[in-house]
Amino acid sequence: MRERIDGASLAQALIHAAASINLQKQQINELNVFPVPDGDTGTNMSLTISTAAAELKKKQPRTVSDVAATNASALLRGARGNSGVILSLLFRGFSKAVKDKETIDGRDLAIALDFGVAAAYKAVMKPAEGTILTVSRLAAARAADAARKAPNDPEGVLEAAIAEGQVALEHTTEMNPVLKKAGVVDAGGKGFLVILQGMLDSLRGVPMPEEAGEGAKSENKTDYAAIAAEEITFTFDTVFIVRKTTNKGLEPFEAYLNSIGDSLVIGEDDDCFKVHVHTDIPGAALTEAQKYGTLELAKIENMRTQAEDLAAGRHIQSTDDLEEADHDHAPEQPKVAAPEKKYGVVAVAAGEGLAAVFRDLGADGVISGGQTMNPSTDDIMREIDATPAEIVFVLPNNGNIIMAAQQCIPLAEGKKVVVLPTKTIPQGISALMMMDPEADEETNTAAMTEAIGRVHTSEITYAARDSDFDGFAIKRGDYLALTEHQLFGTDRKLDKLLRRLAESDNQQNAEFINIFYGEDVSDKEAQKALALFTECCPNAEITLLSGGQPVYYYMISAE
Repeated sequence: MRERIDGASLAQALIHAAASINLQKQQINELNVFPVPDGDTGTNMSLTISTAAAELKKKQPRTVSDVAATNASALLRGARGNSGVILSLLFRGFSKAVKDKETIDGRDLAIALDFGVAAAYKAVMKPAEGTILTVSRLAAARAADAARKAPNDPEGVLEAAIAEGQVALEHTTEMNPVLKKAGVVDAGGKGFLVILQGMLDSLRGVPMPEEAGEGAKSENKTDYAAIAAEEITFTFDTVFIVRKTTNKGLEPFEAYLNSIGDSLVIGEDDDCFKVHVHTDIPGAALTEAQKYGTLELAKIENMRTQAEDLAAGRHIQSTDDLEEADHDHAPEQPKVAAPEKKYGVVAVAAGEGLAAVFRDLGADGVISGGQTMNPSTDDIMREIDATPAEIVFVLPNNGNIIMAAQQCIPLAEGKKVVVLPTKTIPQGISALMMMDPEADEETNTAAMTEAIGRVHTSEITYAARDSDFDGFAIKRGDYLALTEHQLFGTDRKLDKLLRRLAESDNQQNAEFINIFYGEDVSDKEAQKALALFTECCPNAEITLLSGGQPVYYYMISAE
């Protein structure tokens, strides 16, 4: 029985946990209440802890204190979405509890889990039960009980915490009305338990999950020694990632890849897919892939020359050589921009049209992101640093990005950060229009916050999976209308759903209506929507704009 956890063991446990949640992220994503395609909980938590795993591999800290501090720092900057931020808070408290400790026992572990819960509850403005907070709190309480009985059994303490957490997770369905309607457990709580289980598995010597994620290069490497001893059928080891822009199934693409290569593996989630294939014509594979989305990343390596190099005892060239060359010639990190004016603005938006609107209204920086990909705290911090202003207003424009933005407040150096709680693009636009360069900070903050409350936002997207929610029997591919992110209605026909929105009270009582149409809507279709709203809302001034946003066919603001 292990009596103490040292730094190396804790680091390996966290790396193992990152691999575990990466393997199960899609299962966690499917617990999301709404079936809309978005930056899901499993993906956000996986990306967040993977940042920490990569940093731990790079720095290799030795003591528990140093490992926990490195982990907490990386989680903070890599946090994505509310679930990622809360995860970073749980481990920030953990880090404080083990400060200056080289090793920890079961009692220390229980205290650290409790410190994590305290840090998370303190930071969340309105803690809601039936969430990751509940699961972590009850798990930590059980850990404390176990530590009192066996203070020198950290594995037993962690096992007890997970067991109690599983019970709490099952109860979240009854504790949270929204989860009860959807008939699911809390996704964040599930993700947290997957991470704890990954840590326990590591401590007990369970092998690392095979799909260890982006940080574990060895899992993606070809076994060149084995290749040298066998005939290579296809020359190029080809790996690429594509972000989806259509709802087309991948079956025809899979058949095509099998016709031009072998060793095919396709990993898919709601937003993107990753392909591994051996082929003689990688360019053809990449070209065909672009029928399904936007190519984001590709790696192509010649296995024949690698095998020859290996057999001859030469250095085996790979894409890592390119990364090292880029690193050797990498430009210096940009410094914090010196203030040249009193106010600056950083906004988050997806779509060139929406980004152009924010820039035209005076935003200094626009971060590409939103529902399909929540930017990390570090992403937001870079734009803040690059903004030459004494005070920088941040417009997250998505409820799942607000907490990540708020983490920037204590990180900013030489300038003040004010995060306005904009949950939608229209709220961000209205807030920005109210900023007065000559007014004081308090006046601007009040005016911009008031503007947020005057805007009503409606959105139309599609169902990414079948679901039964709040009396709606939703089928994959159905059009979904949301008002303030609450389900308004569904339909198989987009025109019918648009008319129902146009006839709703928010639009009928509005003086100004802005319609932003997305990248999947043609100009002709957008003009039809404009005509429909003009017919149904004769008393409103209506503006049609190309937002170019993904996922949402239309974003509609009413004031």
